[in-house]
Amino acid sequence: QLQLVESGGGLVQPGGSLRLSCAASGFPLDYYTIGWFRQAPGKEREGVSCIRSSLGTTYYADSVKGRFTISRDNAKNTVYLQMNSLKTEDTAVYYCAARDERLKGADFGSWGQGTQVTVSS
Repeated sequence: QLQLVESGGGLVQPGGSLRLSCAASGFPLDYYTIGWFRQAPGKEREGVSCIRSSLGTTYYADSVKGRFTISRDNAKNTVYLQMNSLKTEDTAVYYCAARDERLKGADFGSWGQGTQVTVSS
């Protein structure tokens, strides 16, 4: 069973940076698309970024484009989300999730427990 654990959240001032990590265990990430999602209080969960395994293709929500960078290290079974120029509206619980690329139409079926990111002065 694939298990995901996020880390790297914390409190940062506006304009600051954080790097989130999503460490996987149980299965290698070679066949998984990994996505980062976030949920702020009172708001729906939204997709932030994702990265495919096969070609390393990336996707970013418009709200984070140019500020966030997703990357993966399959040797370490870890995906990272580098967040720069953070804004107060980036405050949320951030989750990583995995989707098996071998299964047609598969959804993000494995989720981590989340890590809190708070951007405040």
